[in-house]
Amino acid sequence: MGGSFQGFDIVFLAIAAGFILYRLATVLGRRTGHEREHTNPYAEAPKPVAPRKGDDKVETPAPRTTPARSSEAAIDAVAAKGSPLARALTELQIADRHFNADEFLAGARAAYEMIVTAFAQGDRNSLKPLLSGDVYRDFERAITERESRGEHVEMTFVGLRGAQISEVQLNGSQAEVDVRFVSESITCTKNSDGAVIEGDPTSIHETRDLWTFARDVKSSDPNWALIATHTS
Repeated sequence: MGGSFQGFDIVFLAIAAGFILYRLATVLGRRTGHEREHTNPYAEAPKPVAPRKGDDKVETPAPRTTPARSSEAAIDAVAAKGSPLARALTELQIADRHFNADEFLAGARAAYEMIVTAFAQGDRNSLKPLLSGDVYRDFERAITERESRGEHVEMTFVGLRGAQISEVQLNGSQAEVDVRFVSESITCTKNSDGAVIEGDPTSIHETRDLWTFARDVKSSDPNWALIATHTS
């Protein structure tokens, strides 16, 4: 498990260490007052409202159509019973009673797409709250250099084919979780004349990445930090 920043691919991804909310913000960038509402994948299902005396009607929120699995069931879904990964996840769950593999993976998947898309678009406002100061400066410098050359990236994020927890370590109160991603996108870089200088604007490209998230499980801050990435 690595703790150092690895280089990023300026053509497709510039995935690096940075702060990413475990309970992610529901929109990218600044709010203007005209944004479409996004569902928070980590929001708990609303609790039914008990009727009060004198009320004719009480609106009761509909239950989730796909409720999150229990922590134990979520572990069984991602790791074989009795395996080192299952034991490590159980240890993490004991140390952090709020940890749920389903919710964690949902946040990791959303974070992946948010960062990849924002970097490709040169969207500094969206990147800044998702990355640590040092990593944001690396991203911002890469975007500035790209702009100074008159280049821009065109990317369509096709989707994630998979996201899987591959390793967990708990050192004292410091937890580290590795997640392997397989994603698809259509990506190319164009120069100031609009000519493609790298990538292919017509074909889908597959990328495999390994991201390491870390968190102090004794902290009241629920956020996980992306501390290392590797692209294979």
